Parts: sequence; C-alpha cells; structure tokens
Amino acid sequence: MTEAPILSASAISKSFGRGAAAVRALDGVSFSVERGSLTLLKGASGSGKSCLLAALSGLQRPESGIVIAEGTDVWARGGRSADRFRRQHCGYVFQSPGLFPSLTAWQQVFVPLRLLGMSAAEAKARASHYLELVGLIDRAQSKPSQLSGGQNQRVAIARMLAKRPSFLFCDEPTSALDGRNAEMVGKLLREAAEKQGATILCATHDDRLVPFANRILELEDGRLVSDTAEPKL
Repeated sequence: MTEAPILSASAISKSFGRGAAAVRALDGVSFSVERGSLTLLKGASGSGKSCLLAALSGLQRPESGIVIAEGTDVWARGGRSADRFRRQHCGYVFQSPGLFPSLTAWQQVFVPLRLLGMSAAEAKARASHYLELVGLIDRAQSKPSQLSGGQNQRVAIARMLAKRPSFLFCDEPTSALDGRNAEMVGKLLREAAEKQGATILCATHDDRLVPFANRILELEDGRLVSDTAEPKL
C-alpha cells in the first residue's frame, strides 16, 4: 500500500498589489511530496519560489488553495493551525541567518533547544554535535560579528538541523557558501531526509545542490512548469 503524501499543495495562488498593478506570484500550483524526501524549488528570480515556500511552511497565507501537512489543513481555523504547524513540526533557514548578535555560535543552537523543553544535557550534546557537523566547533564561542557571512549561515543550518523537525524549509541556504561548504550542506540535508525522515523543501538557484535532491520542481511566472526526479549521489 502506497503511503499518503506527507505534504500536498492544491491550486495555491497568491497575488501582491491591486488592480492594474497586481502581480501574480503564484498561479494554481499543485503537487505533493513524500516523507523523507529532498525537493528543490528552482526558477529565475521572481518565479515564485520563495512565495511558494512561505505558503507551504505556514509563514504566509495563500490567496487561495489548500496546503495539507500530515493530514492537517495548515491554513485552517484562521491561521491557528499554521501557528501550531510552525512551532511543532518545522525548521527554517533563510537567506539571512537571523542570528542573535549577543549569543555565541554554540548558544545560537543550544538556547532554542532549551526553549523547546529539551533537557540541558541533551541540548548541550546536540549543539556541539551539529556545530561539528557544519565544521564550526572550533568557532563555538564566536559571536556573529566575529564570523563571516558563510560561517553565520552554517550556524543557522546547524540550529535548524539540531531541532530535528519533521519539515525543513530552506530559502537559498548555500548562497553565501563556497563549493566545499555547499557540498557539505547538501550532504547534511540528504542525511536528514534519509536517516531522520525529514521532509525538506529548498528554494535555490544553486545547481550544486541538484545531485543531492530526490526531485526538482521548476517554477516560471508563478506556475509549475517542470517536475523532475533526480538521482542522489
């Protein structure tokens, strides 16, 4: 028996502005993804990648359409379902790392885990483990101002992975990274999908992530124009 999709989008549409100035960011996008998969959302700037990611992840309500995650309508009940979905099931990495200026790299990972109710011992172990995975354990006591843009992005990725959420939503996670570190992130995302069963959607221009994906969805002018399965490394 085939397992039901873990996440599905049906006729998702979104516009910005009104009248003649209105811009159609998403135009009836529909697809579904399986648990434990890594899906890339690709397309030119302005194609709707980030807007679609926001609708799927509970960050921005679509104008019309339905998003179902783990059998629940994400945008039901006036957005309260989206709030619960984000808190309980999601991890995010954006183009801007969004780190706290006063916290060290280690604290950036440790503190959110404690706020989730994790024990201090487990949070300490995870913070150190994931900073080591992204190659920054030697900079654990450095604050964002003491790190490069690429290093701060890797801290943000460690913070997301350490939570071990059911869904990972990434918006250009490797744009500030060199080739070696982009490959490392691709491997970490694939590992999170395969070993932890995380369902990952990643909006990106970066072709370096293609070999790690199960699937590539191509957007153009707010429409889904291509759906391609890609072999993993």
